[in-house]
Amino acid sequence: MQSKKSTKSNLENYNKLFMLLGLVLALLLTYVAIEYKTMEDADSQIVAYTSNLHDDDEDIPETEQEIEEIKPEEQKVAPPPVLEEIEVVEDDVEIEETVIESTETHEEEKVVIEEIEEMEIVEEVIEDVPFSIIEDVPVYPGCKGNKTQLRNCLSKNVQKFVARKFNVDLAQDLGLTPGKKRIFVMFKIDKNGNITGIQARAPHKRLEAEAKRVVGLLPKMKPGKQRGRPVGVKYSLPISFIVQD
Repeated sequence: MQSKKSTKSNLENYNKLFMLLGLVLALLLTYVAIEYKTMEDADSQIVAYTSNLHDDDEDIPETEQEIEEIKPEEQKVAPPPVLEEIEVVEDDVEIEETVIESTETHEEEKVVIEEIEEMEIVEEVIEDVPFSIIEDVPVYPGCKGNKTQLRNCLSKNVQKFVARKFNVDLAQDLGLTPGKKRIFVMFKIDKNGNITGIQARAPHKRLEAEAKRVVGLLPKMKPGKQRGRPVGVKYSLPISFIVQD
């Protein structure tokens, strides 16, 4: 015997569908609850973080700084050039032209020579030069060599000559006190090589005369030269001797 109920009216066929819908609804409610909880926690953390930030901030007083207005430098404007007055000169004034004559001569022209005045040439006078700075020293007879050797040779021979000719016994007879005595003699070897201008200073007049006599006996020499010209040469000679008891 067949049943009269249709398959559509049978509710058992919808059990699986209702189960699935219930699972979906439960999952949806669970998801919504989780999301809500998560949003609450996040908001509480944000509020706590922002409050901490406000607590850490320090009150910094605002300061106003006056800024001076910098004015641009005034541009220096050069004054306009002053034009001098221009004077107009008329061309009516006659100007004399300077005529330059030629100095060239022609072969046929006669050249006139004026009298030539004779000019007297004054020779430079060189005064006597000391022996220590003379360029070319006088040459004592028999001396040879360079300037230094000739200088030393002259001094050595003059001293030997005076020591040999001087009368030493004269000093013993004058009653001078014992000891070393000196005579200072100055003379000149003129530009001809002769001994002139003898002067002496000694402890006694007779010693001065003896010194002059001996120096006057020096031989004639070759004169000294300064700038290549013969000149007089001044020479000083100390004479030393010892007076014994």
